[in-house]
Amino acid sequence: MSDEINVPVVELSHIAKRFGSHQALADVSMRVEPGEVFGFLGPNGAGKTTTLRILLDIIAPDSGRRRVFGDPQPLEHASRIGYLPEERGLYKNMTAEAAIAYLAELKGVPGRIARQRAAELLKRWGLGEAVRRRIGKLSKGMAQKVQVLSTIAHDPDLLILDEPFSGLDPVNQQVLEDLIADEKRRGRTIIFSTHVMQHAERLCDRILLIARGRDIFTGTVEQARRLKGIRIELRITGDPAPLARLPGITAMQVDPDTPGRVLLETEPGFRADPFLRALVQTGIEIDRLRMIEPSLHEVFVHLVGADADGLSGNGARSDGKREATR
Repeated sequence: MSDEINVPVVELSHIAKRFGSHQALADVSMRVEPGEVFGFLGPNGAGKTTTLRILLDIIAPDSGRRRVFGDPQPLEHASRIGYLPEERGLYKNMTAEAAIAYLAELKGVPGRIARQRAAELLKRWGLGEAVRRRIGKLSKGMAQKVQVLSTIAHDPDLLILDEPFSGLDPVNQQVLEDLIADEKRRGRTIIFSTHVMQHAERLCDRILLIARGRDIFTGTVEQARRLKGIRIELRITGDPAPLARLPGITAMQVDPDTPGRVLLETEPGFRADPFLRALVQTGIEIDRLRMIEPSLHEVFVHLVGADADGLSGNGARSDGKREATR
């Protein structure tokens, strides 16, 4: 593991990149601390893959600063990095064990140890029967799991996974979530990009939201949720009109199909205590009250509106960005 003290594993500062007339990245900054699971979130086409390729020195930025393990030359630390690209690719005539071992050897693992690690990883993650099977004979999901395992076989300090859940069925998505959690327990620093917010909600210590090549929020999932108000579902007896005037309420909807059911929208940073005290004072008879936190998908839609197309749900600054204080 890294011996650096108080040095972020990854640091990007105001990265910009243009391809011809297309501004892929306008202003992206990222700081990832040792041992974090960091989610890089945004719709397809937002600039996630371009950012990760710049981070790895696969392409150069037009402007901005990049450091990995405190070094502006990430390729000097290739043996400490495991990278799963968005475009998958394995040699179809190699066996699963040989494919993993080969990529581990490229990162400096001796051949015998590489083969041993490959076999152990395949067995640990439910592919023991595929050790000697050729990649071309595996299902798409199994082949993708093999590629993920090849990313960790050389025991890297930093894992960078570009849309790792894409193409996996729900069972294998859970296996991958378990693998990421396991690598975190081993002290790895992990960055993964995704347009599916639920994975980030379950796995990430912090997230970065990106849209149209700009970062719009960095912080924890809970900090992100505070950027949008919660919903309150009530079942009441009596006139609902006073509910619309309670502290923090921005909108009220009465369900026409369910007698007494009322939905309230609240402002960002909503505080429950003043609301509940005022609710008691209305004298309305409450049969049920439920507070519903917004999902990350709802937060993103709240922040960027139409730019959220391509997403899946299954503190303001002068430049328009938001960053949570820690």
